Amino acid sequence: MDPIDGTGGDPVRGAGPVPTSPTGRVPQWALDEAAGVRVEPMPWRSPGPPPRPAHRRRGRTLLRALLVVPVVLLLSLGAAVLVGPSTWPWTSVEPVLPTAVPSATPPTPTAPPDRPTAGFEAARTPLDRPLPAPPEGGPFGYIAFQADGVTPVGYDPCRPVHYVLRPDNAPEGGEEAVHAAFARLSEVAGLQFVHDGASDEPTTLDRPVFQPDRYGDRWAPVLVAWETEEQNPALAGDTVGQAGSVAVSLGEGTRVFVSGTVSLDAGRMPEILSFRDGAETARAIILHELGHLVGLGHVDDPAQLMYPEARREVPDFGPGDLTGLAALGSGPCVPEL
Repeated sequence: MDPIDGTGGDPVRGAGPVPTSPTGRVPQWALDEAAGVRVEPMPWRSPGPPPRPAHRRRGRTLLRALLVVPVVLLLSLGAAVLVGPSTWPWTSVEPVLPTAVPSATPPTPTAPPDRPTAGFEAARTPLDRPLPAPPEGGPFGYIAFQADGVTPVGYDPCRPVHYVLRPDNAPEGGEEAVHAAFARLSEVAGLQFVHDGASDEPTTLDRPVFQPDRYGDRWAPVLVAWETEEQNPALAGDTVGQAGSVAVSLGEGTRVFVSGTVSLDAGRMPEILSFRDGAETARAIILHELGHLVGLGHVDDPAQLMYPEARREVPDFGPGDLTGLAALGSGPCVPEL
């Protein structure tokens, strides 16, 4: 597959610009993140513990908010152009003597080596419908667009999006938070997510989207993994998560996401889950990352979940986020991929 450039941080269509840096305001706790080129995975920063009740002893400060730091990794919004149907070249052979040697027969076409057989699980119509965009609307942004510069790149709504979890390093309650986040995203975006169980795939970095020896003749499922800083250096410091997807197209056809990764900090997530509102906080972090996974970018509105800094008062998608997800869940069927 020949790589082509993608674009991160595209402007919001009809809703204002996507921020390139956080505001000067320092919230009680923040999970900062950054987009990179080629729709790179977007990290969030770890929050501090929630404020203690008034009757408890004060004195422990919250974790400080950090500035957004650009992170460029290999996987997300990487895009590739696939060649057309694959066949082996052949040439007819003239017989040495008339009728003594038959003409050569063209070999049977074979599947191309860079992608699975087209149309796996593809339906003719979307499997579900996204929730209607809220009438009040709100700002939203996309990671990448089709050639028209208007239509966002997303997953094919006419086939399920499979995902697997790597269980090593998973904190108690972590898997439940992941499933809850996928279920919520499915509800609002109309995309059907299917959990394929555990995987021993070693890393989320530089990951092939077609792995027939491991996953068979289909696009590799989205990989969700709990990783240490050694396994994924982008999780160093207070960064607790990142996510992104890979878009492909057949020639100059429709670009569509076919697989992606979600990397969550195995060291910090247990601390977050230990907060009194830890399950809700973890789900919000994962929801934000899944928003990037399916194509949402950042917005300059603290009332939206896709705001670059996490806020306890916004534990779920806001009206602008839902407006953007409604469009991402209404994309075209792409059975040729």
